[in-house]
Amino acid sequence: MKKVHLLILKAFIRPFVVTFFIVMFVLLMLFLWKYIDDLIGKGFEWYTILDLMMYASATNVAMALPLSVLLSSIMTYGTLGENYELVAIKSAGISLGRALYPMIIVVVFLSIGAFIFSDYMLPVANLKFYSLLYDARKQKSASLVKEGVFNSSFPGYSIRVNKKEQDADGQLLRGILIYEKPLNGGSNNIIFANQGRMYRSRDNKFLILKLKDGIRYNEDAGNSGYNARQTFTRMRFTETITKMDLSGFGFQRTPQKDFSSNFLMLSSRQLTYSYDSVAKNVNRDQKENLPLMKAYIKYLVIPHKPFPTIIPTIKKDGLLATVESNYDKKLAILNNAMGEIRSIKDVVKPRIDTYNANQNNLRRYLVEYQKKFTLSAACLVLFLIGAPLGAIIRKGGLGLPVVISVIFFLIYYIIATIGEKSAKDGSVSPFFGTWIAIIVLTPIGLFLSYKAANDSVLFDVEVYKRFFMNLFKKKEAGDLPSN
Repeated sequence: MKKVHLLILKAFIRPFVVTFFIVMFVLLMLFLWKYIDDLIGKGFEWYTILDLMMYASATNVAMALPLSVLLSSIMTYGTLGENYELVAIKSAGISLGRALYPMIIVVVFLSIGAFIFSDYMLPVANLKFYSLLYDARKQKSASLVKEGVFNSSFPGYSIRVNKKEQDADGQLLRGILIYEKPLNGGSNNIIFANQGRMYRSRDNKFLILKLKDGIRYNEDAGNSGYNARQTFTRMRFTETITKMDLSGFGFQRTPQKDFSSNFLMLSSRQLTYSYDSVAKNVNRDQKENLPLMKAYIKYLVIPHKPFPTIIPTIKKDGLLATVESNYDKKLAILNNAMGEIRSIKDVVKPRIDTYNANQNNLRRYLVEYQKKFTLSAACLVLFLIGAPLGAIIRKGGLGLPVVISVIFFLIYYIIATIGEKSAKDGSVSPFFGTWIAIIVLTPIGLFLSYKAANDSVLFDVEVYKRFFMNLFKKKEAGDLPSN
């Protein structure tokens, strides 16, 4: 390997690693900002939050990797151009294409790794991330009792507390109101207490309320026969204890197999197998449609008694013309036709819904299958844009390269998102919808590569300034009157 190639590789690897982790950090912060309300205040262990963040980082690689390739390539070749190292390389007889040679090999290996990641590791990360996020969002709040509002999280109880105070022995409660409704359908009870103390049991299975200075109201049915009178009991207490079950507040995991059939959790081989299975069901249902409808299509219905042996002929004017002017016969034909239509509609409508659902699933399988390859192609195309763009603008660092890379990445991301949504809706084919961003950006990359190879001044402001000044001078000269 030439020293020039080694120099370019060293200049690329450092900004690539730095920008990759910066982008991953930004995307992780966006994830936390989006789901902060679902994670805070639910009593999760620290390792649960750490697992969720790790799996979220793995799912963000599909967005972070192309952006890092684009940004680092612009920074690398922009720095080389800014320090006139590209000029020295070209003066030594090495073209820009040869200077890009080692970088192309590195990006090709990155693309292969991106495909392997998206096909083998990303489905597993999606499965663990979305299953854990589902359970985390379903988890009840660890703040068991809030001030001034009724809390009905405990089975059979509804609690309201006017004020909470924290002390060494637990939480001190004031102004306590408890509605007790036993799950077995027993009596309704109401408890008022001036103060109390709330703490958990040692095994963390029960919430214990130690109430002081209160009144308990019980309402029970009488013991006599029909239409028995109810009994009402009021009991004052100086101290009592109420235990409430906390089993519903524990963090319970849903089996991951319940999520394993989702499109995002399948590899390319599994997507192909699932697509073939659904396609076979669609073909089988289509073959069964006509035999099912034949049983409801009678074509011609004529009363048996008035015409036991006569078979009327159908004229060109239609079926109603065969009965001429008989209003009752025409009405019978129309009623029979409407009955057949309703019967066929009742048979066909659920099959149409099933067909549309299967078609939607087929499109989703094809979209997710194509996305396994678009990540690799995006790395190549964005490098094809970033490297010549850096050589043209000749600016390194985190200033102008960041702005330009974000603009191009937004163009790529917006086009890819619109195309993917259109493919899922059936507006365009799944192949075209997932590859449209690559199709649009590839000519731009080739154009920039051509301009960079020919030392174009595409982003030189002075060139455009001189062009417009010459244009205005020619216009003013054309406006001068001739002698």
